[in-house]
Order: sequence, then C-alpha cells, then structure tokens
Amino acid sequence: MATLGHTFPFYVGHKPIFPVDTTLAVVIAIFVTALVTFIIILPGIRGKMRLFWLLRVVTSLFIGAVILAVNFSSEWFVGQVSTNTSYKAFSSERISADVGLRVGLGGVNITLKGTPVQQLNETINYNEEFTWRLGKNYAEEYTKAMEKGLPDPVLYLAEKFTPNSPCGLHGQYRLAGHYTSAMLWVAFLCWLLANVMLSMPVLVYGGHMLLATGLFQLLGLLLFSTATSLTPPCALHLGTATLHTHHGPAFWITLTTGLLCMLLGLAMAVAHRMQPQRLKAFFNQSTGKDPSLEWNPEEGGLLSPRYRSTAEGPEPQDIPLSEASSEAWCKEEHHREPDCAL
Repeated sequence: MATLGHTFPFYVGHKPIFPVDTTLAVVIAIFVTALVTFIIILPGIRGKMRLFWLLRVVTSLFIGAVILAVNFSSEWFVGQVSTNTSYKAFSSERISADVGLRVGLGGVNITLKGTPVQQLNETINYNEEFTWRLGKNYAEEYTKAMEKGLPDPVLYLAEKFTPNSPCGLHGQYRLAGHYTSAMLWVAFLCWLLANVMLSMPVLVYGGHMLLATGLFQLLGLLLFSTATSLTPPCALHLGTATLHTHHGPAFWITLTTGLLCMLLGLAMAVAHRMQPQRLKAFFNQSTGKDPSLEWNPEEGGLLSPRYRSTAEGPEPQDIPLSEASSEAWCKEEHHREPDCAL
C-alpha cells in the first residue's frame, strides 16, 4: 500500500496554515487602526480632558473589538492532548503528536502537530476547519475531508460532530452557536447606540445602552452554557489518551466584558443621579446652566426641559433711559407734568 518512504500517493498535501483566522485578523486590524489613529490625534487634546478621552476611547474600542472577535473565534470550547496514535488509514504506522480541538460558534477547528513535526518522511502539521454556519453543510465538508485523505485523528474528531454521530454534538453545539451569535450581534448594536448617545447630551440613555450591551452578552453565555450541557459529554479517545474539553478564552473574555459593561452602565446611572455635573464634565459636555430653564435629571437631562414658572423668573430691573429719549419723553408728558426735568 505504500511507496518508498512510506508515503501514500493518494493523500494530497495539506493546505498551508495561517496562524490566525483571517476574519478574526481583519476585526483586530480594524480596531487597532482606529486606536492608533486616536493616539496620533491625542496630543491635540489639552489638559486633563486628554486622560478622560483616552479612557473613554480605549474602553469603548475594547468592548466593541471583543464582541466582534469572539463572534468569529473558535476558542469557546477547547481541548488538547499529547498522544501516540495511528496516522492514516490502511497503515499500522503510529506517530507522537499534539491533537487540539477548538469549538466555536460557527464550527470546529482541529489541529494535529507531530512531536517532532517531521515523522514518517512527512511534515505533520494540520489545521482543519469544519463549519456549520448558515449556508454551510458540515456533512459535505466532512465528506470532502475523507476524500482528501486527512489523518485519522482529524477525521475521528470531525466525525464526532457530524449530524449522524451518536454523540449528538452537532445539534448541541450548532444550536448553541446560532443563539449565542445572535445575542452577540444584538449586543454589538447596543454598543453602537451607546457610543452615539454618549456623544450627545443624553448620557443617561447611553448608560442604559451599556447595560443592555452587557446584558445581551451574559444572556448569550447563558444560552451557550445551557445548550452545551443538554447531553452528557462524549468521550474522545485518541490512541493512548483521552481528549477533555473545557471553556476557552472566548467564553471567559466575553463574561469579563459583559460584567464590565454592566458595571459601567450602573456607575453612569448612579453618577447621573448623584453627580450629573461631574458626569457631563467627564464626557466633555457643557455644565453651564441656562437661567431660564431647569433640567430634570430623572427625565433625561436636556431632552425634557421643564420651564420655570413666571414667579421664579428673575426680578425686573430698572434700565436707565438715555438723555435724548428722556427729553422726548418729557416733551410728550409736559402737558401732564409741567415740572418734568432730567
């Protein structure tokens, strides 16, 4: 079955490996570019407002970048094991390798890296992705992987997530991924609205949208955890070892960002009620008061002005007349007041 060098001619070479997911790299590049642009113009802001602007922009960009990045990340459920396992079908050859499994909202990523990389006259370094996002067919991708002749560990793990697998992982993680992704997109829209409102004199509503941003992130995590725990875990045996999975970095960073948004939203709500002028100063908004208006903080600040009554208005002031106007007035009133004098 094998040619010289134990290389199987019907196995095509594996595709080149890019160290980072391209979509994730684009998201990170966009937000890093925005941050660098702001840092360039930061020296133009004077005084202590420079620090306020830096805190606001960095925090906002961090929240937005996390929401988008985790939506395309494959680090929600992760696992890795070092094992001695069979390499390819129709062969008794075994290899020592590190096998990694990363489950995201849109699919599964499986890695296989030999220890050492060069074994059996081949470079053992695979990074394969199988997706179930809308418009994708996981079963077809798995069939193509079998036709390509991918290594046994990759096909074994990919088969566990097929729709016909008795483990039931496909429906479990696919359902969790769809609903969690939907919650994250809603959270991203709330983040956009929060940025718009915080740039306008409606800070209290910007704080409310920050609360909504954190709430939808936490709701997405709840849906993911609930959906992935519907069935008992499926044992993943790879040669002499067993692969165990656990929550990955994407899950924990989403939890941290959601709690941060909730904390910031609550802090803004409290500051709006207790120290509205300082809150406006932090967001570089005018804190001057119009003597003819009284702003009601419970009604949203500048959106709902409550006019003072006439009894609370400023007292009338005596405005002196000019000399010419005084003489004209005296002439008109001379017949009534003959003793009129300036």
